[in-house]
Amino acid sequence: MKLIDMSSKKSSKFKAMGKSPLVIRADANAHIGTGHLMRCLALAQGWKDSGGEVVFATACSNDNLLGRLYDEGFRMHKIENPYPNPQDWEATREILEEHKGAWLVIDGYHFDSSYQRLVKESGHPLLVIDDYGHADHYYADIVLNQNLHAESLTYSCEPYTKLLLGTKYVLLRREFLKWRGWKRKVPEVARKVLVTMGGSDPENATLKVISAINMVDFEPLEVAVVIGPTNPHYEALERAARTSRHSIILMRDVPNMPELMSWADIAISAGGTTCWELAFMGLPAVLVAMAENQRLVAERMAEEGSAINLGRHGGLAFDETTKVTRELLTDSRRRLKMSCKAQELVDGEGVERLVIYLTN
Repeated sequence: MKLIDMSSKKSSKFKAMGKSPLVIRADANAHIGTGHLMRCLALAQGWKDSGGEVVFATACSNDNLLGRLYDEGFRMHKIENPYPNPQDWEATREILEEHKGAWLVIDGYHFDSSYQRLVKESGHPLLVIDDYGHADHYYADIVLNQNLHAESLTYSCEPYTKLLLGTKYVLLRREFLKWRGWKRKVPEVARKVLVTMGGSDPENATLKVISAINMVDFEPLEVAVVIGPTNPHYEALERAARTSRHSIILMRDVPNMPELMSWADIAISAGGTTCWELAFMGLPAVLVAMAENQRLVAERMAEEGSAINLGRHGGLAFDETTKVTRELLTDSRRRLKMSCKAQELVDGEGVERLVIYLTN
């Protein structure tokens, strides 16, 4: 499908949409993480800022995440039995019937071709947020894939489907957009490390990373470890932080991630949606693929020179992680180059570009 560049459209058009509703169907839990819901939050913020109503339908049961959606003023409906349970579509269809003509946004790998076909048969326009072409066929009006490897994928889709592919469509939350134009200062020797291994981290890769950082043998480092809202390993991580040779602070429910990213000199991160936030902030990153869908993200960012790829978390070696971390901390030239390359990838206008498509 031919991609039309809407980036030259004026922001006044972004503000001129009517009160059209946007219904978002996305989940978050210890198995799938929080990235799907958080990037949908970015779209929801942009839609609301432009005058539209937002309704979330979610099977998420985490009080902190639900509280954030509530604080934003979005309406919420709880999905008790997520797809492929048929009750999911029944509940979603009832919500859509209350909002004639509303766009439905679905973000999650469990929403297959059959689910998409049901949406289209209901008469509603459909946006699918995707990462690796998980569905056999796409019936959506728009498919958005914000990753570097998106244009290398082959999508089986309808003739009317528009493909929005690449990092120009990265969906950043409102708090990041305040940092447009910010330039990072790169110290000769870095000592501030941000560790963020995703919203859930069920296999506790965070503990592996802390153990590797403990083997970095020069002056004490300042380490901020962000623990996601569905991470079940807090007690083990707290013990590791307390006994570390470095100064390690565990952080949960961080209210301002861009501020924390501006503080850090490097990040050790999962290869999920946080990668694009790190790139926008120009933070040199060492990436670990926590799932197969993150592998291509880490590989392509490494190819672009904006990150270092440590591969899959199952094969994460302490000595290699320590070596890469130590070398990056002491190589200011490489950090500067990585920072510049990363910021070239994400300009912060992805939400605006998407809203323009949804309103045309």
